[in-house]
Amino acid sequence: MNKQFLIRAIVTGCMLLVAAALMRAIWQTYMYSPWTRDGRVRADVINISTDVSGLVAEVRVRDNQMVHKGDVLYVLDPYRFRYAVDQANADVNRAKAQLQQASAQARGAEFESIMRQDRAQRRAKLSGDVISEENRSDFALEAKQSSSVLDAARAAYTVAEAALQAAMVRQETARLDLERSEVKAPTDGFITNLNLWPGDYANAGVAKMAMIDSNSFWVYGYFEETKIQGVHIGDRARVRLMGRNVEIDGHVDSIARGIVDRDNPTGASELLANVDPIFTWVRLAQRVPVRIRLGKVPEDVHLVMGMTCSVTLEPGSGRAD
Repeated sequence: MNKQFLIRAIVTGCMLLVAAALMRAIWQTYMYSPWTRDGRVRADVINISTDVSGLVAEVRVRDNQMVHKGDVLYVLDPYRFRYAVDQANADVNRAKAQLQQASAQARGAEFESIMRQDRAQRRAKLSGDVISEENRSDFALEAKQSSSVLDAARAAYTVAEAALQAAMVRQETARLDLERSEVKAPTDGFITNLNLWPGDYANAGVAKMAMIDSNSFWVYGYFEETKIQGVHIGDRARVRLMGRNVEIDGHVDSIARGIVDRDNPTGASELLANVDPIFTWVRLAQRVPVRIRLGKVPEDVHLVMGMTCSVTLEPGSGRAD
């Protein structure tokens, strides 16, 4: 009887020790292992806008459509931009004609100045018996006046040349505005939340369409501060989307260096990540954003910006031995 009791006591004690060890291991894993169920799929959002203003004449995409770099997304009414190009072409032609006229006048003034100066020099060599001193002074004054006329003609040519250059700049600007009236996709991506229709007015610099860059998906894992010391850049990551029994490989790309301090707000807080703390026990652990660069995503996995996922890291897997 005593022997059986002793065996039962030993078995019970062993079970309690194993249970205590398992509970401690679970607690250590839960509290300090680098994993989180609070992950979000993120991507680059491109705000599509124009640098010219005008009426939207045509929208060539649909909501959630896949587009490729260079595809035309929407077109502004082109007539005003074409008229501006025609006006700029006319200004260039007029400036060229004015430059030719100024060039001809400058050449004529230069020829006339040379002739008068030559005549004045020849008369200046004549003796006083042939020409009076008064006439000699008149010839010298005439040469000076012709020189002033030449300077004015050359200045007019410089002004005409500058006017032509300005007109050519306006011509290129008008052509660029006409080209920019067709808004094209800057990269491959998906049009999302489309709310643009023909007849809307597009202001320069005001976003009228949003596009998700299809090559920019990553994951933000929000790790509790008690676990962040076990996170290192380059560590392998396993991302599991909610509702999918599929793991996506990745690695830690970067770790945030600042989040909003709710108890001590500063002017720069609006530029930092504002992460809500998790209500665990009594003291709330802050969460630090960790950026996860995704590897190859399976073709049957439909990534959507804002999806929830779990992130598990392998500490030390990305560090050199």
